[in-house]
Order: sequence, then C-alpha cells, then structure tokens
Amino acid sequence: MDRIKSFQINHNILEPGFYISREDGDIITYDLRTRKPNAGDYMSNSAMHSVEHMFATCIRNSKIADKVVYFGPMGCQTGFYLVVRQVEPKEVFDVTKQVLEQILDYDGPVFGASAIECGHYENLSLDEAKAECRKYFDVINNQTNMEFTYPEEN
Repeated sequence: MDRIKSFQINHNILEPGFYISREDGDIITYDLRTRKPNAGDYMSNSAMHSVEHMFATCIRNSKIADKVVYFGPMGCQTGFYLVVRQVEPKEVFDVTKQVLEQILDYDGPVFGASAIECGHYENLSLDEAKAECRKYFDVINNQTNMEFTYPEEN
C-alpha cells in the first residue's frame, strides 16, 4: 500500500510553522503546525476542539470564506489542517494571521458552544483557544520561510 504524503515528512525535523502539505489541482492543504512532533508537548482535546470552533468560524467568515473547504485538528495533537481552493498561499498565510488576531481580540462565548450545535459542547474553552492561538501567532509572525515548504533533511 502506498504511504500517504503526510507520512513521508520526517517529523523528527519538523518545527512549528505554516506549511503547504499537499497540492491537488486547485486545492491546497496547509499544515498549521503548532507543536514540534514527538516532543511530548501536545494540545489537549479541549484546546484543539476550542481552536477548531473559533478558527473554522472566523475563516469561514473571512475574505476567503467561499474558498475554504475544511479546517480541523490533526489526530496527533500537534496542529491543524486547512484546506483551501484557488487562493495564493501568501494570502492564505495573511488571512491565517488575521483570523488568529480576531480570535485573540474576541470576548464572548466560544462559537457553537451549545448542545444543539456541538456533540461535546462542554469541552470548549475560550481561554484555551486564545492561549493556543497566541502561541501559534507568535510562531508564524516570525516565520521567514515564505515558500511554506517543509524542512529538508541535512
């Protein structure tokens, strides 16, 4: 069986950042890597869930709203996937930063925090979402790799 592309990346050298994971025609999957893999520092389920609710809502209300296909957490608890069609990577990067700032400035209930809207609505925390977003914003605000490529092995 063929290995999927994400399993072909050396996770031992991967650092937090904003990467292009794969391109499929006009659809690009972004790796919003918030943690160094396999380093023992993983997001809690409630933090992932909270960021998912906040980020997904904000990006689906951004200037690229109609181009967003999907946003959700990685099972390994070290980041998120953002799938977008027909948008230049630099614009997706800039919108990602805007969305993070929007979440950091937000003061209200977590979006979708009710039994009608979510299957585990008690597992949401704006404080946890903000802490994750602040940490990741600092990472990508200092990112110099504007090609958004994964690191190469030496």
